[in-house]
Amino acid sequence: MNYSKNILLSREHLTRVCFRVVFADGSSYQNCAGTPAATIIFKNRWAEWNALLFGHVGLLESYSAQIMDVEGSLQLALRAGMDMTLDQKPNPLVTLRNRWHEFRFSNKSHAQAKANARFHYGLGTDFYRAWLDLPSMMYTCAYWKEGTRDLEQAQRNKMEHVCRKIRLKPGETVVDIGCGWGGFMFHAWENYGAPVTGINTTTEQVTALRKEINQRGLQAQLAVREQDFREIQGQFDKCVSIGVLEHAGPDQLREVIRAHADCLKPGGLGVLHFIGHVGRSETEFYIRKHIFPGGWIPSLADAICAMEDCGLEVMDVENLRRHYALTLDCWAERFDRNWEHIHQLNPEKFNEYFRRKWRAYLYACAEMFRSPNTRTHLFQITFSKGNVTDNYPMSRAFLYDASEDIPQKTSYGDV
Repeated sequence: MNYSKNILLSREHLTRVCFRVVFADGSSYQNCAGTPAATIIFKNRWAEWNALLFGHVGLLESYSAQIMDVEGSLQLALRAGMDMTLDQKPNPLVTLRNRWHEFRFSNKSHAQAKANARFHYGLGTDFYRAWLDLPSMMYTCAYWKEGTRDLEQAQRNKMEHVCRKIRLKPGETVVDIGCGWGGFMFHAWENYGAPVTGINTTTEQVTALRKEINQRGLQAQLAVREQDFREIQGQFDKCVSIGVLEHAGPDQLREVIRAHADCLKPGGLGVLHFIGHVGRSETEFYIRKHIFPGGWIPSLADAICAMEDCGLEVMDVENLRRHYALTLDCWAERFDRNWEHIHQLNPEKFNEYFRRKWRAYLYACAEMFRSPNTRTHLFQITFSKGNVTDNYPMSRAFLYDASEDIPQKTSYGDV
């Protein structure tokens, strides 16, 4: 279509990825000489209109619906699109769909928030085990410090990085908000002797985690509560929140952060690890519609203001954006490599439509965090309930000091 070709011609200089587009009428366009890294094939006119009406969302939906194919590298096709900022052009139709989605799937209701979480995290432990790190199954950004060899080590790095930030000590009580399959909980107990209470609203994850806790005989040290993040009872020495704030929703940010503050003892330390925008931006609609209903990305500034309003002192902010690109690379590669196994788990659920949706999600997010144009980042905020006094180091050196050895697992694991 001439209009589509004109858009590509106006932006092709922004990418170094060689790509080709084949339109439904058989005509084609290629942005440079040579063998294209990716070829986008529109199989009918509706796929083209979908792209024209809904921009990059239409492209991704056409790919998922199999009315558009990508030959070659899907990852590089997505990179080219982000280089050309095709994902950042304002689209009133997408904005309207996004607002309607928020009306239908808002997390204001605890019941809807639970349903939103189960839509994504309730797909089954076997599904996630096929492509996450083992045995921890951490479904959040890893920490790729120098010398890291693989995803498993990167996720251990992340858990240890968080433990050091909160100065975790033996016997200190920890609340892990949004605990997933309990990877951090087991790490904190086995390496630090710190009892942990996990908070999780997804029934399937809670069931799997309780089974694992019982199998390890750690019922006295680790517990998991199936409840909304806004319903935490009691107070703890330390608070860890890894990948929760993205599920607050635009109207519940302060409420969720207030719950983080209320569950922490005065003087207690915590880490808030979340995807955040630099500046206020609409949360990407394709992911909200097809992957994370109710998901919403807050701005860093709004999160910090809410923390200050709730009596939390922001002590340190670290940006791990590039680390998330590497993490998602690993997830996407493992997802592709193990797809036949995933498909056999439930051929009706894990079908070709599902495969394409999730490939688009994983590869697109990897390129989003890698892109020089992105305003979506990954932040870790270290905070204290009230101002710290003499209970925290004066520099960050302790985070990287090898002489501060991790307590050995054998000290606490033989219970």
